[in-house]
Amino acid sequence: MLLAKFLDDPDAGIADISTALDSLDPSERWAACNRLDRAQQRTLFGRADPGGLDLADLVPGVGSGVEVIHDGLNTLPMPLPLRRFSKRFCRPATAGVDHLCGYNEGPPRRLIGPGYFLARLTGADDPNHGLGSVMVDYARVPSGAVAAGWPPVVPNTKGLQRFVFHGTSDYLRRVSEHVSVGAAVKDGKPLDHYFVLCRRA
Repeated sequence: MLLAKFLDDPDAGIADISTALDSLDPSERWAACNRLDRAQQRTLFGRADPGGLDLADLVPGVGSGVEVIHDGLNTLPMPLPLRRFSKRFCRPATAGVDHLCGYNEGPPRRLIGPGYFLARLTGADDPNHGLGSVMVDYARVPSGAVAAGWPPVVPNTKGLQRFVFHGTSDYLRRVSEHVSVGAAVKDGKPLDHYFVLCRRA
């Protein structure tokens, strides 16, 4: 597997990984990402640039309300099919705001809920700002219109999703043009769980 080969090489930097991923077509790129285990994702997170990701990188070239899908694989202790999911982002309807809207899609969604969030840039006042330049904030959910076809917006304090998303935040780092890697934080403490995201377009 291409990405695993780079991660096994201690001399391969993030620039080498980025160039290799950028050279692949979308299906090859996702194939390179979608079987990484926890140790490999931890290594990828450690090599990725903590300050290199901007909100525009997650939704490039689209207007408000347009869904942008990032296929994902997390490191939770579940069977591989249940570890695959997608984070779906859109620009909010109000121009000039400092966040993106999003939710999590995958097999558990109908049971636990959509896990809505706002994605925003981290600031110096965030004690975990060094983990990544973009924070996925599950404490805040969209208050206005989201992309057509998305499920109803509900806060993460309701239903079963409170056991998964309440008190949780994710921090994202840039890997390549289409790929980012994230680390999960619960109640302000890193969990040593990770996920890789691969934007479809």
